[in-house]
Amino acid sequence: MSATSRLRLSAERFALIFTQPFKTVQRRINRWIATRTPRIAGPWVVNRRRVYILPTRYGYGYALLLLVMLLGAMNYSNSMAFALTFLLAGLGLIGMHHTHGNLVNVEVRQTRVAPVFAGEAACFIVELANPSLAPRYALCAAWQEDEPSAQTIAPASIDLGARHHATLTLTQPAMQRGWLPAPRFAVSTEFPLGLFYAWTWVELDMRCLVYPRAAARGTRAPDSAGGQGSRNGLRSGQEDFAGLRNYQRGDAPRSIHWKSFPKQRIPMVKQFSETLEDELWLDWAELPAPWDVERRLSQLTRWVLDADANGRAFGLRMPTAIYPPATGAAHRHECLQALALFEAR
Repeated sequence: MSATSRLRLSAERFALIFTQPFKTVQRRINRWIATRTPRIAGPWVVNRRRVYILPTRYGYGYALLLLVMLLGAMNYSNSMAFALTFLLAGLGLIGMHHTHGNLVNVEVRQTRVAPVFAGEAACFIVELANPSLAPRYALCAAWQEDEPSAQTIAPASIDLGARHHATLTLTQPAMQRGWLPAPRFAVSTEFPLGLFYAWTWVELDMRCLVYPRAAARGTRAPDSAGGQGSRNGLRSGQEDFAGLRNYQRGDAPRSIHWKSFPKQRIPMVKQFSETLEDELWLDWAELPAPWDVERRLSQLTRWVLDADANGRAFGLRMPTAIYPPATGAAHRHECLQALALFEAR
């Protein structure tokens, strides 16, 4: 880094300290707390040592008002002004105690995260549980401020009754395929007076699977890409009438076509057949050579979605694995997961 860049960065830091002193202090505290917050699978029980509390901007204004009232009471030696000042100060301290206690012993649990496609929003559902007999009010959950989504999405808020639980949804933009780990988030409250902000940092071991972005419709999937030739044809079945053949020893009497017997003088047997549907193979190697990895994955994702929507059996051939033809949601997820994690970065 050049001297000019370091000087400009220092100037920006000093400007931030003077223009937003409270946010600067809170960011420094958050960075210090982050070094003490492990990533766990959950559940996370909020204990007293993990609850941090600071005045809100209304709290600072309230403290300034009390200071002015105290100076006025001292100047005029007014006992009623002293009593009112100390009464309001006591209410503020009681509010701080309740704000802190509103968050203690709350349990934070993770839930299953549904996969999404690149370009969509990943939804991390967090469950908050209140094991105590006292209700908890205005509990919020939000990403830390340096996350891109934290500036655009308002924190979710819920109330918890005694021995109750509820869920909160935190969304995060999923821009790239692969695994998207859940960032650190805060569970906070300002109940009851809004003068103090109590919070704790939680980093649950949650992650969302991000499928590749599907290509636009238009490129038609090959009839049997990567297969061993067409499998269109007929096989013995009980669905469609396919014609007559000569009687052979062992044929069931009910299969004989008795109406043709006076004309043919030879017993004829009815044949039935059913159509074999093509097994669609989606092959990585069959895609155009100039295409890069992401374009190939995008096109294969589109073909997987179209084949699944049409109820057609399809298989997937990748350089690292082969998935035999099948149908259903489990097969669709298996193929999309293979595409999402291919050469995962």
